[in-house]
Amino acid sequence: MDEVNKNGNNHGKKIIAAVVFACIGVAGLISVFFYIHYKASHITTDDAFIDGHIHSIAAKIPGTVKAVFVEANQAVKKGNLLVEIDPTDYDVRVGETGSSLSAERSRQTEYSAQVETDRRQLSEMKYRAAAAEANLNLQEAKLRQAELDRKRAENLVRKEAISRERADQAKTAYDVAVAQVKAAKDQLKQAEATIETQQGVIRHSELALQTQAATVKQREAILKAAQLNRGYTRIYSPVDGFVTKKSVEVGNQIQPGQPLMAVVPLDNIYVIANYKETEIEKIKPGLKVEVRIDTYPGKVFLGSVDSIMAGTGAVFSLFPPENATGNYVKVVQRVPVKIILNEGADPDHILRVGMSVVPTIITGEQRPIGFKRE
Repeated sequence: MDEVNKNGNNHGKKIIAAVVFACIGVAGLISVFFYIHYKASHITTDDAFIDGHIHSIAAKIPGTVKAVFVEANQAVKKGNLLVEIDPTDYDVRVGETGSSLSAERSRQTEYSAQVETDRRQLSEMKYRAAAAEANLNLQEAKLRQAELDRKRAENLVRKEAISRERADQAKTAYDVAVAQVKAAKDQLKQAEATIETQQGVIRHSELALQTQAATVKQREAILKAAQLNRGYTRIYSPVDGFVTKKSVEVGNQIQPGQPLMAVVPLDNIYVIANYKETEIEKIKPGLKVEVRIDTYPGKVFLGSVDSIMAGTGAVFSLFPPENATGNYVKVVQRVPVKIILNEGADPDHILRVGMSVVPTIITGEQRPIGFKRE
């Protein structure tokens, strides 16, 4: 009887074990099925990080730092004063260029007045030339009359109708008229020559005025540059954000282009995820993305695919791979994908540039057309 019970118990245990193993197998198959289905519609990578727009703050002019108005990690608004460079040297330069400009403008005024004077003198000379021409016409008319009187007197003398004395007077009047015509011609030529000379003087004066006007413009440009440099002594924040990498202190001697700090806005940060080139075919702009941050386990941020880079990361590296040597080894490349977070996903700015993230693109679910991009 005990032997029968023992065999029955063994048989029951075998049945139970078989059922358990069968359940485990079914559960495994179900798990594999769901895993395959999940992998088919979810593309994940751990080669990803938070990125954003980093605004490097640098000086445009050399000088000595007079004051620093921010501290590291401080929040700033667009237009807030960050750094002031000692403006003394630039104030002096503005004063010098301003004085030089005033002097050149005074000379320009003098040249302009001289041109006006020369033009008035030319007008007067033209009037005198017109008067000389009118006088010549008058003297030529008198000459014609005197010539007629002389010929008439000679005819009358031959007929003894008048005395020789009257004929001599007529000839004398003719000679005087000839001399007066010659004098009028000389006077007209002199007036015309004076006009030509005065026109040359005017051209010279106008050229001097043009040269002076160019000089004034040059001085104005120099003054504007000095004023711009004076304005560059005050450095303002270009955007709303947080001060990072601050390396400037009061009294530092700085040069143009020298980095002083950076301002990082956290309102429009995004994710750069490097996916395998074999996965890119499934990735399209607009696909929904779940982003998990290493810093905040269990917290999920929602976003969407914005764009795919035009080349692999290796192509734009400092030393891109070259295949000319013939020693080529095929390696699966990675293509950067830009992922933007949904609006309001990070209201408290808990995310920071450079954080490691694990984004999962859901290829089986697409966002509606017209999603907001950065």
